[in-house]
Amino acid sequence: MPYWRLSGVYFSYFAVVGAFSPYWSLYLQALNFSAQQIGVLSAVPLLTKLLAPNLWSWFADATGQRLTVIRYGSFGACLFFVGLLFLYDYSSLIVLLALYSIFWNAVLPQFEAITLTYLQDKAHEYSKIRVWGSIGFIVTVLLLGVFFEYFSIQWLPHFILLFLIGIFIFACLLPPEDRQLEPSRMADFLKIMMGKYVLIFYFVLFLLQFSHGVYYVFYSIYLESYGYSKTLIGVLWTIGVVSEIYIFIKMPEIFSRFSRFQLLSWSLFLTALRWCLMALFASSAPIIVFAQLLHAFSFGVMHAVAIDFIKTTFGESSHGQAQAFYAAVTFGGGASLGAFVSGLLWQSSPQLTFLVAAGAAFFSWLLAIVFLKMRL
Repeated sequence: MPYWRLSGVYFSYFAVVGAFSPYWSLYLQALNFSAQQIGVLSAVPLLTKLLAPNLWSWFADATGQRLTVIRYGSFGACLFFVGLLFLYDYSSLIVLLALYSIFWNAVLPQFEAITLTYLQDKAHEYSKIRVWGSIGFIVTVLLLGVFFEYFSIQWLPHFILLFLIGIFIFACLLPPEDRQLEPSRMADFLKIMMGKYVLIFYFVLFLLQFSHGVYYVFYSIYLESYGYSKTLIGVLWTIGVVSEIYIFIKMPEIFSRFSRFQLLSWSLFLTALRWCLMALFASSAPIIVFAQLLHAFSFGVMHAVAIDFIKTTFGESSHGQAQAFYAAVTFGGGASLGAFVSGLLWQSSPQLTFLVAAGAAFFSWLLAIVFLKMRL
């Protein structure tokens, strides 16, 4: 198993996320875009997840060339992101972000599937590789937070491009998969998808990521409005990811002690609590720190549960398609809609926007309690 090369892709991929998530909205704010425009520009990369991952996964599953898809995707993402270093008007950013994201969305679903293929019967070791993505996120958030205290945030696209190049390099260093997968049959994938509890499970994840929309887009702007420095904002993002790293390391032990349903229900409830705390107690640093620690559940546990669900529910040849659908429904449909709605609500009331997010998470918890208790 090429442990360090797999880890290098995760590190670089989530370094890109670590540059985007905390600082992209601040970068757009520095370019004098309105809250609604920031919401739209932040939603564009997420919106492409509705279709792009499924198209790439259909090609990868049909041909068995997952690694080739990752390499083409990472190269195309680099190519189109270069334009963001030179163009700053609203229309150009929409077009370039859409093109960049179409290729960017080729990478993670196929890479998750490839990682599971390399692991074979050691899937419980997944978290030990995925943790390097969290480390990449942390390193990026902290270093850029300090950097932007002294230098212009308009350097942000240059750093993102550097990390994108890192993904491409590590992907090119990966060896071919040991065996060729049989092409998946779409009919088999759809038959599993049409199972009632499978659709409900994905809808619960959709609502969960909808609730994260305001966090992805406006969390840094929100904290800055309360007087938090960029360095402290970076530290708060890091606290969330440190809790995520801890939970990834502990997931094999946690899975042995708790059912998927228990982990799902607790995570959804604590996510709703997290957004309520942010809405009502943003001026209290200790409470905001505690809310960030809940990221261990709202993302870390939930993602591990979703990956485990996909692995045990879908056949190996359909893993890529199932991962792509997961990305499309949650990070595509859910997060992009959440980002767009938060852009509409933000100027009237940031606190209300976080409470709407809490309501979505709470509703997803109710759905899980009613429909999934005996299914997971």
